[in-house]
This record gives sequence, structure tokens and C-alpha cells, in this order.
Amino acid sequence: MAKLKRKTIYYLGLILVAVIWGVNFGISRLAMEVFPAEIFVLFRFGLAVPILFLILKIKEGNIRVDKEDLIKLALIGLFGITILEIVVMYSIKFTTLANASLLNVAPWPIFVALFAPLFTRERMTLRLAIGGMIAFVGVTFIILGGDDGFTLNSDYMIGNLLAFSISILGALFNLSYMPLMQKYSPLRVTTWYILFGSIFMIPFTLTKWDAVQWASINGVTLAVIVYNVVICSVVAFIVWNLSMQKVGATKSNFFRYFVPASATISGVFLFNEMISPIQIAGGIIIVFGLAWITRDDKNGHNNEKALNKRVV
Repeated sequence: MAKLKRKTIYYLGLILVAVIWGVNFGISRLAMEVFPAEIFVLFRFGLAVPILFLILKIKEGNIRVDKEDLIKLALIGLFGITILEIVVMYSIKFTTLANASLLNVAPWPIFVALFAPLFTRERMTLRLAIGGMIAFVGVTFIILGGDDGFTLNSDYMIGNLLAFSISILGALFNLSYMPLMQKYSPLRVTTWYILFGSIFMIPFTLTKWDAVQWASINGVTLAVIVYNVVICSVVAFIVWNLSMQKVGATKSNFFRYFVPASATISGVFLFNEMISPIQIAGGIIIVFGLAWITRDDKNGHNNEKALNKRVV
């Protein structure tokens, strides 16, 4: 029980980040008519880079990483920021939002659990499996309970495959930097892979600048950019990676199921969208599943001693 209480702050951190990212689905819509998606993503991460390096310098005294780790961080940034964000954009373009949400969000934590032994000594426990499946049912209710239900229409096959690939790529991305967080702080790792991800994004924006609606930029647009840069990138990534370091990648990623829940709620306030009884039930089920996950059991307690250690 004492161990659970000590970790409560990190569980709350995971929930906070999931809410931030979920709300951003609605907030970002307000800027997408002004900026092409590639430009907007570059703004989100590129403008976060100097802020992250400033925080790193102030907090830790220097910004250095060993030369042998630069290639690792560059690859993590390339696949986890640049490629992942591009695939997200095109998955939404070629399939429905419901399809993209379900195939992207729902399998992600499951793939983290499957791939975790390749990067850490985390192991799936019975409690984690049961809680994860309960939360999976809840997130499915939320997504399918909306106006646009899941469809297997062949017209959306490419988008469906892209959305499903996001969950695999995203899981590998989250796990790939876990070993580096045994050597460096989550802040240092986050700062460097976002730097590389932003640099690799630049070529994809070169033909997009003419499409920016400069005359349409207003206070709301600037507020959306600030929210994406400061809250969604700087604050959220630091809190998520710190919490994931303390809790473990497998358990942490099931908290992603709060993202569609918070996105649905934000739609009510931002766009007057309706929440169905099925979606409300889904939110309750998610809370129950994640509450079950966070409870310690004997196997989970022993397993947590080995969290975040590199495989020898």
C-alpha cells in the first residue's frame, strides 16, 4: 500500500498528460485551417526545442550526451516524432476518425506489453492483463459510441493499415528510449530526441509554406500554438517520460486510454458535440480497469523491482 501511495503522483501525471493530449485533438482543429499539418507539427516540436534545452541547462547544468548515444537519439526522433506524426496525419486522411482512433489508441498498450521484454525486464502480470483488457473494452465503447462508428469498408483499408501501424511504431518508440533513461534523465532524453525529430521534419514542410493562411492568424491561433508547444510538447513529454520511468512502460501506456475519453469530453465544450450513454459507460469502465492495474499484488510487487533495467 505504501508503495502504491508513493507512485500516486506518477499515476496522476500519466492521467494529466492523457487529458492534455486528448483535449488537443479538439484544440488543434482550430488551427488546422490556417496551417498545413506538416507545418503545424514542425511548430509544435520545433518551437519546443529551445525551451527544452533552456530548462535542461538550468536544471542539470549542461546539455551534453555521449557521442555514441547521438545516433540512437536521432533514430528515436526520426521514427518516434517525424515518421510517427506523418503516419498519424495520413491515417486520418485515408480513413474515418473512429477507425483511426480505435486502431491507433487501443492496440498501442498491448504492443508495449508484448515488446517490453526486448527493451526492459518488465513482464506481464495477471492483474495487468485483466485491468488492461477491461480498459480496452472501455476505450472501444467510447470510440464506437460516437457518431462515426468503426467500419470495415474497403475504401478505408490503406488508412486502417496506417492507423494500426501507428500502435506498433508508437509502442516501439516508447520502449526504445527506456534504456537511455537509465543513463540520462527523462528531460535530457526527451530534449534530444525532440530536437532530432524536428530537424527530420523540416524537409516535409518545404513545399507547404505557400499554403499557410497568414492573414487568418489571430489570437486563437497563437494560443493553440502556445498550448501545443508549451503544454503538449514540453510539459506533457517531460511528465509522461518521468512517470513512465518510475511506473514502467507497460503499465504507463494503458493510461493512454484516457486520451479518447478526454477528447470526447473536450468536443462537448469546444464543438457542442454530444456524449452518448455508451461513451459514458466506456469512461467508467476505463477508470475501473486502470484502478485495477494500479493496485499492487505479490507478483506485480516483485516484478516492479526489475522495471526499467536493460536486458543483459
